[in-house]
Amino acid sequence: MPTTETLERFIARVEENAHAEACAEFYTEGASMRENQGPPRVGRDVHVAHERTVMSRARSVESTCVRPVFVNGDRVVIRWVFRFEWRDGTITEMEELAYQRWEGERIAEEQFFYDPAQRVPKQAVA
Repeated sequence: MPTTETLERFIARVEENAHAEACAEFYTEGASMRENQGPPRVGRDVHVAHERTVMSRARSVESTCVRPVFVNGDRVVIRWVFRFEWRDGTITEMEELAYQRWEGERIAEEQFFYDPAQRVPKQAVA
């Protein structure tokens, strides 16, 4: 079960758009992460590489935790809102719930729940 301090540090890292660094700092070595009902990605290094790839495609990113954060033992639910401005000038705005299982102070499993239609980039409004 994460301490409140650890959870707040994790949220702060994501809100700083240090997504890859948050994975490196707060996930177990063998952590699994999955999008909706898709197959899990397994391994902290895989998560870090995935986040670096996504972030490299973005011109800018805004990451916001919508409170409250729900904690029950080793289970945590966080509501996130993300806005990606891609290098091609399109944007993606997403809202998702992250359902996490922590082992002590690190995330061992995470599943994201969101409407996949949100992932389709849209033209930026001038």
